[in-house]
Amino acid sequence: MTLSIAELRSAASRPVPVIARSINEARTLGVKTAFLCHSHQDAELAKGLVQLMAATGWRVYIDWQDTAMPSTPNAETAERIKQKIRDLGYFIFLATENSMASRWCPWEIGYADGKKQIDQIFIVPTTDGTRTHGNEYLQLYRKIDRANNNELAAWMQGQSTGTFVKNL
Repeated sequence: MTLSIAELRSAASRPVPVIARSINEARTLGVKTAFLCHSHQDAELAKGLVQLMAATGWRVYIDWQDTAMPSTPNAETAERIKQKIRDLGYFIFLATENSMASRWCPWEIGYADGKKQIDQIFIVPTTDGTRTHGNEYLQLYRKIDRANNNELAAWMQGQSTGTFVKNL
């Protein structure tokens, strides 16, 4: 079941479980870490996905929550994003209408594709009830979605079984 925009909005209002106070602490503790690629227009949805991933034991990085990022995007922003993509264990692309139209998101996934193993990149398709976002070239990567038991799971597009996110 594709994650709905409504579910992500709902999850955004719940408190995020504290897994680690920082990405560095998460790595020290052996917690799975991920860079979240998304449109800043979808900040609420990003927060919801962070909450859902934290519930499975993951620590997800969002660039606009990083006080070290420049206030206005520039070349330094791009360098810092590249470093985070390399440093964090996984890359997650939140596929929405906004991220699909973004200038930064395709660049980020292209960069991640060149730096990460294919099994370290995930797409989170979303639906607004009418349309599903996350098709075309994004089908190269595993998707994170709801399994039949309602847990988050990852599998290749077109397959019906995969691995629970908490077990990756």
